[in-house]
Amino acid sequence: MHMASLTSPRSRQAAPGLTRGFTLLELLVTMAILAIVLAIGVPSFRYIIYSSRISNEVNALVGSLQYARGEAIKRGQSVAVCASSDGATCSGATSWVNGWLVFVDVNGSTTQDTGEPVIQVQAAYSGGDSFSTSTTPPNGSNNGMFVYNREGLLTYPGGNSVVTLKPANAGTSTNWTRCLQISRLGQLTIFTGGQTVTATNSTCQ
Repeated sequence: MHMASLTSPRSRQAAPGLTRGFTLLELLVTMAILAIVLAIGVPSFRYIIYSSRISNEVNALVGSLQYARGEAIKRGQSVAVCASSDGATCSGATSWVNGWLVFVDVNGSTTQDTGEPVIQVQAAYSGGDSFSTSTTPPNGSNNGMFVYNREGLLTYPGGNSVVTLKPANAGTSTNWTRCLQISRLGQLTIFTGGQTVTATNSTCQ
């Protein structure tokens, strides 16, 4: 009597001699496809990271300036935004990367005097980005402070001012640079790298 084989098809497929791996050609094709994907994806991913970070940082300053202007109108007093490194006092520096604060300039002296209340604080950025005023106002005032009067007008430093934000580790690329123009009327305009800043008729870079 003919007896059926006891070896199952699954066992025969698992035999060492029938195991199939990648060929050299398949490996090379896979590596080529991976290289193309990385070449396309990495710059796009980096753009997303930089763009998101820069937008958040610029919007934080825009938010503080809008808040200061609104408070000046509501309180009927001058309100200032100034660069700060300790969250309590104005640093007098033109760099904003260490943070800033908003305070009520009760006596309108355009300086932070004892007893004038701080109503908002922005902590320092951790990304190492460069964030500083890049132009000197017509009257040569310190760019480290902006003051709105009770009518919502920018009374200090006067004229139009520009704050430039550059991301760290971006090399010489200006793709992610942002320039924030602050007009005397309180209008805030954001320019991207390569655009012409109307206040200075210069390129945002």
